[in-house]
Amino acid sequence: MLRFPLGRSKMHRFVLCLLAITFVTGCSPQKQQAIRFDNQSHSEAAHGRRIAGVLGCTGCHDSNLAGKDWSAPGFAIVWTSNLSVEMKIYDDAAFRRTLQKGYRYDGNELWDMPSFLFSELSETDLVALTTYLRGVPPTGKSHPRPILLEGALKEIKQGIYRSSAAEAKLRAGTFPPDAGPQHRLGRYIARATCAECHGMDLRGGTPYPGAPPRPDIRMVAAYDKADFVKLMKTGKAAGNRELQLMSGVARGRYSQFTPREVDALYEYLKAVSVTNP
Repeated sequence: MLRFPLGRSKMHRFVLCLLAITFVTGCSPQKQQAIRFDNQSHSEAAHGRRIAGVLGCTGCHDSNLAGKDWSAPGFAIVWTSNLSVEMKIYDDAAFRRTLQKGYRYDGNELWDMPSFLFSELSETDLVALTTYLRGVPPTGKSHPRPILLEGALKEIKQGIYRSSAAEAKLRAGTFPPDAGPQHRLGRYIARATCAECHGMDLRGGTPYPGAPPRPDIRMVAAYDKADFVKLMKTGKAAGNRELQLMSGVARGRYSQFTPREVDALYEYLKAVSVTNP
């Protein structure tokens, strides 16, 4: 998944913005009780495939995971990695460092990989995702490393645009608001998905110059359950509305949530609107 200012790239049709201006540090979930995405299969690879869809791996790296060109004129020349080929370069430890810390196998920093979102994935989900990615048939070739152009360099200097590693360090140990132990699954899902656009505090904001403001996700409290389920499954908001970014993301990613995950997320977001208004 990538982050570029609005209008710089076609990627806005597929992915959520990655950077939010404000965030708060919540309480770390209790790790002694494992939280994970639902496993609908006895196969780790099948579970990993669904997770790859929900987290957006197949959106940014393409459905065959062979990588895509997300270059933006004047800003950067950027390809997502060809995971179908490059997974063989990584042992499990190196892959986790890439996924969760934002570093390549050679120690160089990644750009536009939302590693901060994945730093709290459960062991079960990490193993399943890794298993799936290692089994994808190799297609195509490796792509060139990013080349940062004038626009990117300017935003780096201004502190607006950061490497994946810098972003992961900045957000280390941060979580969406704690709404109580009964909402731990919803919070887990929100951290790995909703926080990408709405920020770790889920309050939205304008993530970078020229971008439309992202709404405070507490607005979900105004949705009845049926409308929320419809949004997750079809991308259509209440009143059958099409939303600028969310509709496409919901159809491509969140339509793969299980009914229990949708319910957990809905109840969590409703609770946050009360406990952390």
